[in-house]
Amino acid sequence: MYRILRAALRLGKVGETPPRTKRDPSSASPSGFHHSLSIRHVDAGSCNGCELELNALNGPHYGLEQAGFRFTASPRHADVLTVSGPVTRHMVAALQDCHNAMPEPRKVIAIGDCAGCGGVFQGSYAVMGGVAEVLPVDLQVPGCPPDPDALLRGLLQVSGERIER
Repeated sequence: MYRILRAALRLGKVGETPPRTKRDPSSASPSGFHHSLSIRHVDAGSCNGCELELNALNGPHYGLEQAGFRFTASPRHADVLTVSGPVTRHMVAALQDCHNAMPEPRKVIAIGDCAGCGGVFQGSYAVMGGVAEVLPVDLQVPGCPPDPDALLRGLLQVSGERIER
C-alpha cells in the first residue's frame, strides 16, 4: 500500500493541461456568463453513448472542474442545459419544465446527432425529433457520439471563451 502511495506521489499529476482561453470581447454582455458554468444534463431518450463521453469530461484527463464547469443536480442552479438523445413523447413536458426552471441567461446544447435531428431513431412513433423541435437550441455538438474534446469546445464556446492551441 505504501509502495503504491509513494509511486503516486513521485509521479505527480498526470494528464494534459486544459486549453488556454481568452475572453472573446464580442461576446461580452451585461447578461453574459463569466467563465464558470453549472451544467444540468437531461437524457431525452438516448442510447447512453453521449452520456459516456460527457462523463469522461469529469475524469483527470480533461479536467472539467479546472476549466470552470461543474454538473449540478438542480435546474435552478444551472446555466447550461445539455440534452442528449432524440426527444421522446414522454420527455417533452419534463424537458420543458427543466428549461423553464433555469434562471436567465440560459443556454441549451444539443449533444450528438440524435439530439440534433433524431438520428437513427428519426421517424419512430415515440420520437418527436431533435431538441430544436421542443426548445431553442444555442449550440449543437455533432457526432455519434461526439468526443469529449468536442464537448469541451462546445462548453467553452457557450461560455464566451476563445480557444487557443
